[in-house]
Amino acid sequence: MGFTTKRYKAISSLSNQVDSILHSRQRTNFAPDKEGELALLSSEIYKMTMRLQEQTELLQKEKSHLSSSIADISHQIRTPLTSIRMLVPRLGRKELQPEQRSEYIREIVSLLTRIEWLIAALLKIAQLESGVVAFEQTPIKVKELIQKSLAPLEILLEIKDIALEITIADNVCFKGDFFWSMEAIGNILKNCLEHIPENGAVKITASENPLYTEIIISDTGSGIAIEDLPHLFERFYKGKNSGPGNMGIGLALSRMIISRQNGTIKAQNSNPYGAEFHIRFYKGAV
Repeated sequence: MGFTTKRYKAISSLSNQVDSILHSRQRTNFAPDKEGELALLSSEIYKMTMRLQEQTELLQKEKSHLSSSIADISHQIRTPLTSIRMLVPRLGRKELQPEQRSEYIREIVSLLTRIEWLIAALLKIAQLESGVVAFEQTPIKVKELIQKSLAPLEILLEIKDIALEITIADNVCFKGDFFWSMEAIGNILKNCLEHIPENGAVKITASENPLYTEIIISDTGSGIAIEDLPHLFERFYKGKNSGPGNMGIGLALSRMIISRQNGTIKAQNSNPYGAEFHIRFYKGAV
């Protein structure tokens, strides 16, 4: 009779705890039964409870992050749109000089380009986060990858008179997705060029060994502030030396692409000055 009463109390306690799990919004301190024939069931429910609570907390964090990201995106797009809204009425002024009108038009085109790039980058990030992107695993020649990644930046190189030094053997390669890798490398190169003064230089080298293929991109710019190094690849993070056009998203996108191709990226300051990016694509599990 005592044993039956004890078992009944254990079942009742277990039932109450499960009911608390189902209806409570707060974390539940579940106490599993350590003895008797209910121990196994109690243990399994305990593990399930811990897993559910962890998932709930993770979803809450993701929800909070999503809300914050949407607010950041809204701010990023609102800023150039506000500038365009202020510039457009000025174009209608009769007394406006042709030179000033041309300057306003160039500024509007530049702002629209920023918005277009931002939206495209955010869509790519959304694709990566949703898991719908299937990365190809084909041999990529690094020299060709660098040349294709530099193509959209030729005008910027010419305007700032940047010296470019590329030292890459023809046979250096890795397995990955050429299109997405070009996006990642292009964003890193763009970041370097934006922080280099006129008549600066960019150096790109690459090497391969049995473990990984490494690409090193260095510049003669202002370098990276020490306090910025831990946050450089965070989304929407703007460093101490960021320009007004920097949106804090290019390097975050690059890291996402590289990491999803069994790679790593690290930033550091060069000696005596400038920034340096080390990208590695591993041939096995990192």
